[in-house]
Amino acid sequence: MKRAWQRMLSGRRLDLLDPTPVDIEIEDIAHGLSFVARWNGQTMGDWAYSVAEHSILVEEIFGLLYPKAPPRERLAALLHDAPEYVLGDMISPVKAAIGQDYGMLDARLTAAIHLRFGLPAQISQQLKRQIKRADIVSARLEAERIAGFSTEEADKIFGKVKPALAEQLRLQLRPPRETREAFVARHNSLLEAF
Repeated sequence: MKRAWQRMLSGRRLDLLDPTPVDIEIEDIAHGLSFVARWNGQTMGDWAYSVAEHSILVEEIFGLLYPKAPPRERLAALLHDAPEYVLGDMISPVKAAIGQDYGMLDARLTAAIHLRFGLPAQISQQLKRQIKRADIVSARLEAERIAGFSTEEADKIFGKVKPALAEQLRLQLRPPRETREAFVARHNSLLEAF
């Protein structure tokens, strides 16, 4: 049988087909996500807009949309794309082409990550929808501000964002080390608030 595990910088060996919570470290997630480029790297600026940076923004948007959300739900928002630290960030059309196999890998890894950090293996459908709403707002802002979409095109594909919300949000493109540190710091502050 072919090797199905990934060696992490922490020394952990993560079995991609059967991941366990004990093989998950936040530093590995933050490191990997800080080097994974959103939009297949097709963004403006001197640094790639990473999945880690996107995740920080999604958690911020989630907090603005749902100000009464407890820290556990905000942590779920921060970790919404965490499996991409080993699976990479594939644009939606590629995920659709791959189909069920990608979805199963993502679901298994998500469950292990959630359990590692005190979340239920599967979050509620309502929470998934709320996080998805924040994710779409982020994608809409990214599309226009750094990925070259016109306002009209971004509105058509992702929907409009309320100006009052958009004005509160800033996209950051920074070196991977800074993004990694910010991701870990936000993770830790949410865990401490449980």
